[in-house]
Amino acid sequence: MPIIMKKLFLFILTGLLLGSCDRFDEKLNINPNLPSQASNTQLLASAMRSLPGTSSSAYGPLYPQHLSETIYTDASRYNTTFFNFYDWYYSPLADIESVLTSNKLTVSEGPIANQLAVAKILKAYYFWFMTDRWGDLPYSQALKGKENLTPAYDTQQDIYNALFTLLDEANGEMVTGNITNDIVYGGNTVKWKQLGNTIHLLMALRLSKVDPAKGRTEFNKALAAGIIQSNADNLVYTHLKDANNQNYWYEVFSVLNRQWYAVSKPLVDYMQTTNDPRLKTYANPNAAGQYVGLEYGLSGDQANTGRYVIRNISLLGESLRQQNSPVYLVTYAQALFARAEAAKLGWIPGGDAEAEKNYTLAIEASVKQWNKDDVTGLGAMIANPEVKYNPADALKQIGYQRWVHLFLNGYEAWAEWRRTGYPQLQAPANNSGRSIPRREAYPNQENLNNKAHYEEAVQRLGGTNDLNGRVWWDRP
Repeated sequence: MPIIMKKLFLFILTGLLLGSCDRFDEKLNINPNLPSQASNTQLLASAMRSLPGTSSSAYGPLYPQHLSETIYTDASRYNTTFFNFYDWYYSPLADIESVLTSNKLTVSEGPIANQLAVAKILKAYYFWFMTDRWGDLPYSQALKGKENLTPAYDTQQDIYNALFTLLDEANGEMVTGNITNDIVYGGNTVKWKQLGNTIHLLMALRLSKVDPAKGRTEFNKALAAGIIQSNADNLVYTHLKDANNQNYWYEVFSVLNRQWYAVSKPLVDYMQTTNDPRLKTYANPNAAGQYVGLEYGLSGDQANTGRYVIRNISLLGESLRQQNSPVYLVTYAQALFARAEAAKLGWIPGGDAEAEKNYTLAIEASVKQWNKDDVTGLGAMIANPEVKYNPADALKQIGYQRWVHLFLNGYEAWAEWRRTGYPQLQAPANNSGRSIPRREAYPNQENLNNKAHYEEAVQRLGGTNDLNGRVWWDRP
């Protein structure tokens, strides 16, 4: 049964059940210690619980070839076409929308303006993540509940414009004062404001090919409003030593005891060429004490024979798969790489001098982030000919170092690969001619649940709902 029909069935069934109990004293069923309605900042906290899912997944780190599969290799050979987006609408977006439409906001949880501003930043972040995966999506008519079970699909261009406006509102509305129940920034709305502007800035750079004039305007607006200033401002989801809030990779490697993911050969080879000190964090040495990446996209038989058996390759670094390992989502280094590229493109003043400064600072911030402020080897890496800023090759260098920095934040790295073409990756050989995906396909259920609007969106893709259509900003 389609998910929406299930929801509708449960809604009707619940109504029938409640209607049959009208002679029963409902007060007897109320538990005074279990509130029936969450407060608005509790709803925001609930929405924040979904943040690591934008990074930690079985697919995201495979598209940009951060990781390679060791045993079951279907995902890295692009055998899955259709991806479900319903869960993002049901939660966290439903929680966020409840806050934005609430008539019960209270100052006891912090300034109401700040509660709404944080909700808008979270909404923008989730929809940015989603539209970059699928392209056109229900947005303006979405999240209306039973009032509209078949929302129209907005174009990605319209979604981007709406999100720029949403982030402008959040920046303008934020006032002095913290909020409660904030599991990300501890209520610090100054950091939320910086985060919103950094998201705005990174979104603007996505327009570098499709609408550079608009991108430049939005980029400079966000920069002037104030972005992330240090690693202390990063959007990081901190997991706990608790089965209810543990790191995804811990669950795979330790709970399920599946050694399914090695660091990819393209990434390990590049990092070894540049003497990158982050490699010891990203990967475990193999049984011989060496760092050896697994060739990407091997068939299952190939991945389990010869030199590619588990003991001979480097699995995902152990420190990144502890129960409480953090997940990095929007970071200072990302903002610096964006500023370096913007300077090279002429979006901000300073030319190559400004680009080189921000590029070098970005690498430093990244090494500090991943290696817990240990900068051993940083100077040697920056002096490496492959890394040392070269005006003639700057956009490629920025693209490669951004790719390394975004390790495990796979969907973001994949988006930047689609936009820039860096790094220069190859699809798996002997894979029926499949190319690296340019988008993820809408779930099949949409052809039943929302047929007319689904078909409109597919027609805008050229008539086929597959992995090859390009999203709006993705230009050759």
